[in-house]
Amino acid sequence: MNRLVFLLVAMPVVWVVGAGRADAQVSFKTEYFGRSAYMYAPKEGSDVRVGKSEGSSVVYQGAAYIPFYMKRNEGKCPTMWGVKFGGAYVSLDNEHFTREMVSEIVNLQLGVSHMRPLGKRWSMLANVRAGVYTPFAEFSRMRWNHVMGSGGVMLIWHLRRNLDVGGGLSVNNSLGYLKVFPSLYVNWRLNGKFKVNVTMGEEVELLGGYEFNDWFKLSLALEMNRQMALMKKEGERMMFSHHYTVVGVKPEVRLGKSGLSLFAMGGLNARRSAEYHDEYRSSILLALFAQDYYFRASPYVAVGVRLGF
Repeated sequence: MNRLVFLLVAMPVVWVVGAGRADAQVSFKTEYFGRSAYMYAPKEGSDVRVGKSEGSSVVYQGAAYIPFYMKRNEGKCPTMWGVKFGGAYVSLDNEHFTREMVSEIVNLQLGVSHMRPLGKRWSMLANVRAGVYTPFAEFSRMRWNHVMGSGGVMLIWHLRRNLDVGGGLSVNNSLGYLKVFPSLYVNWRLNGKFKVNVTMGEEVELLGGYEFNDWFKLSLALEMNRQMALMKKEGERMMFSHHYTVVGVKPEVRLGKSGLSLFAMGGLNARRSAEYHDEYRSSILLALFAQDYYFRASPYVAVGVRLGF
């Protein structure tokens, strides 16, 4: 565990998907989910509690995006290459479960992204990456069946100066075979004292806030994120997923012109799933509505640091 936390601090991660990003960024965040009951949602009828099962969770994650090539054409549209590092450690404190449950998750990722203009209003965004997704923290136990490769190509339409929308295809080998699925991207920004940012990619983030001055901003936020573990269960390749949707108040303090900012978030974990399934759910939004087992709402607190340079 100590080696893993050191790795996450020394080489932190959260995938930076923002199309057109030309600056390097590093971030690290710790999230706490309060204890709540474990529920089952049948296709018909009301949701029911699974015995006396309950649980809480702590997630440590960080992100780094480093561009190593950037050139703008005459229209100021960028051609970029960048490298992404990513990692997360999840500690699941589960109690009173009658079936086997995962107690920790490790995700480590490395990827390369490329973006280039296709005219004045269109761009192409491509990426390829490989990651390790395990239900334990011991590096000596990691095997090839815990590795997943993925990639994708997306066309992005710069509809307005503050609105980008796009779609494309992605592929991965999450369960031992190649699977192709559609992908969606939306990025909407509203500047001024009142700021709005909507990002829908591998993560979902909706922010609406007020910038009091150059160093302090206060926002209302809705965020969706997930981690997963690949494994074999009863001889079959399975996936254990940890999805969550959180809402709350998010203050952020910028420390001068250093590019360093501190942020926190306090509010409600609206829904947190933790379950086994035998297929990769490509969309975090679709996965939200496909959950059969989940933890009820609970308090949520997060703190983090971000450095741009």
